[in-house]
Amino acid sequence: MEYQTITYAVADDIATITLNRAEKMNALTTQMRAEITHAATQGGKEARVVVITGAGKAFCSGQDLGDGPSAASLDLERTLRDEYAPMLRAIVNCPVPTIAAVNGPAAGAGANLALACDVVFAAENAYFMQAFTRIGLIPDAGGTYVLPRSMGTAKAMGAALFADKISARQADDWGMIWAAVPDADFDTRWKQSAAQLAKGPTAAYAAAKQAIRGSWDNPFEDQLTQEAELQGHCGNTRDFKEGVLAFVEKRKPTFEGR
Repeated sequence: MEYQTITYAVADDIATITLNRAEKMNALTTQMRAEITHAATQGGKEARVVVITGAGKAFCSGQDLGDGPSAASLDLERTLRDEYAPMLRAIVNCPVPTIAAVNGPAAGAGANLALACDVVFAAENAYFMQAFTRIGLIPDAGGTYVLPRSMGTAKAMGAALFADKISARQADDWGMIWAAVPDADFDTRWKQSAAQLAKGPTAAYAAAKQAIRGSWDNPFEDQLTQEAELQGHCGNTRDFKEGVLAFVEKRKPTFEGR
């Protein structure tokens, strides 16, 4: 696919997807959703970590209400089912770790695009906003799933009903994201973390993602069974053998990602 609304680059086992409509605060269009879906899928095949960030001053302002004939004529059910759902699945089901590097405002579906990633870093100037009720809608793009699971029902309900801005620091304090980072340190922090994951035990990361995401649907006994199965798989990897050997030899392990 030839990308028109994003950029995609792979270097040092890190695939970086940059939302590239800075003049529109990286608002999501049909074309952009298709490109993100494709790039996230490719990144899972070509790299050992996938990063999503935004060009310019914003991460993503959500749905571009000017994309198409008119906002009033949008078929929201079809758009969510046929365009948003594949994009979100590509991110959530990505076999390698995914990082959202939220460089600025993340609103509406843009906020929930970020929260679909495994780890979210946000610059302190950034904020998150479930802006949907401001135009008579409910949180979508996975928001009603991820919000109560990340910060609890009470905070999720307030975020949905009031549509207030949630600062990066608040999001960090509430457990909504992994870390709020001072603006001056933001690029260095997420890039260092991406590099760390790109050199890590990739199969173990995939198994951890599967176990943690699946835990919401499993009774305790079933989760113990799944843990045992996944741990058995990890125990047969080259990275496990290297990790044990490095521990015994008191050195840093060199993981191959297999």
